[in-house]
Amino acid sequence: MTVDPWLALALLCVVNLVAFVAQGIDKVLAERGLRRISEGTLAMLALPLASPGMWLGMRTFRHKTRKLSFLALAVGVTIVNASMVSALIWAFQRGWLTLETQG
Repeated sequence: MTVDPWLALALLCVVNLVAFVAQGIDKVLAERGLRRISEGTLAMLALPLASPGMWLGMRTFRHKTRKLSFLALAVGVTIVNASMVSALIWAFQRGWLTLETQG
């Protein structure tokens, strides 16, 4: 399978931006006492290799940094992300995935 590296990079940027922004939106909703984004949804947004965006959002907005149950969930998501990266590296090493620009 051939993957366009620019498309892959763009998708990574988008999913990380979504995970980052979701943390900020949830923080604003919490401050205003409005209905919140569920912790499960925040975690699911970080699953497609977006744990860096989630962690950056948590740090930037000082959101969910003291809630141990969410921190444990965030660590679990990060472990899943690391496993996915390992699987991708393994697939590249085996030649199952290749990078090739279109054009």
